[in-house]
Amino acid sequence: MKITDGLVLDHLTIFKGAKRLVALSAHVKKGEVLTLMAPSGAGKSTALAAIVGALDPFFRQHGKIFLDGQDITDLPIHERHVGILLQDDLLFPHMSVAANLAFAMPNSGQSKGERHRLIEQTLEEVDMPLHANADPATLSGGERARVALVRCLLAEPKALLLDEPFSALDQDLRATLRLKVFELTKARALPVIMVTHEHADALAAGGEVISLMGQALDISKT
Repeated sequence: MKITDGLVLDHLTIFKGAKRLVALSAHVKKGEVLTLMAPSGAGKSTALAAIVGALDPFFRQHGKIFLDGQDITDLPIHERHVGILLQDDLLFPHMSVAANLAFAMPNSGQSKGERHRLIEQTLEEVDMPLHANADPATLSGGERARVALVRCLLAEPKALLLDEPFSALDQDLRATLRLKVFELTKARALPVIMVTHEHADALAAGGEVISLMGQALDISKT
């Protein structure tokens, strides 16, 4: 039966030369988080690059990627509607927080006032209601990470990838941001794939945990 909701990796396989780096088959339902665990350098970011459509031509990719029933395997990045949250927040230093967020928003016919109200509303969701006009240079690491999250959400993705976005934060900030990410993505019914080597991240996500070679992991016993 064809799966028509969520993110589906249908025998997604990636080779570097003759070496197989990634072999994945998975169905991530809306509002759920799939965690991929592997040590650094094992191909976690390569897998995400394939899903978002940014895989280097140096690699060979086989298999299919479906999002809400649509085959997105060969679509360009801007047509996939897959967002990605990285370790680096990549905020534009010459723009205010609001301008950074507006830059990511699709042109859907909203007025300038409507767009601004949506920005303020989303900033409130991450407990930053008074930061729309702030200079990114004045923000803490945790605040910058939350702005990066808001920017991803305002781009209206249909799925979200997390490439160890919590790794640069201390443990308290990491736990707070992690909780906020999962709360907001679940509220928006987004399928999420997170790559990490931290068991605490995987436990907080609460979903299936697998290795890059497709083996299911029981992290409660590690």
